[in-house]
Amino acid sequence: MAPQRETYAVELAGLKRNLPLFEIKPGLRIAILNILGDTELVQACAQALAALLKDKPVSLLVTAEAKSIPLAYALSVALGKPYVVLRKVYKPYMGEAIQAETLSITTGAKQTLYLDEKDRELVRGKKVALVDDVISTGSTLQGMRLVMQKAGADVVAEAAIFTEGERAKWQNITSLGHLPLFT
Repeated sequence: MAPQRETYAVELAGLKRNLPLFEIKPGLRIAILNILGDTELVQACAQALAALLKDKPVSLLVTAEAKSIPLAYALSVALGKPYVVLRKVYKPYMGEAIQAETLSITTGAKQTLYLDEKDRELVRGKKVALVDDVISTGSTLQGMRLVMQKAGADVVAEAAIFTEGERAKWQNITSLGHLPLFT
């Protein structure tokens, strides 16, 4: 049986969810949004984000694996735009991948983002929107930006279901809401 956890109630795109709080370092907890398997929430959030992004000159969506992949897919369908996933583990079949290093708040470890060789031409010269489920420290976002810069893409929008932490840092992010930090 799973332990009882304190939760934080949110409403997104007309749906209510209780997000469990997890301690990520002593004295700091965050509300965890895990959209994997929550098709209803993914679809609703994708439709809401699509409405906010529809006037942006986006030709391609880019996300980092893994939790935001369903959102990128649903947003791709809603906007009629292709999407690319930046991988976190290099595989030999990825060929001459473009990479950038980042630090994840949820894993607490350095991670590298890779753009598969097969996607390099798809990205080059495109106007892209970076998509994530939650933007906390901005490190994954920065890693995605670096990969896109190396690939010759122009980042014209950044979107997430939630931003988190210092709200003023995320004024240019298209999002559906903001999560506080719990101390």
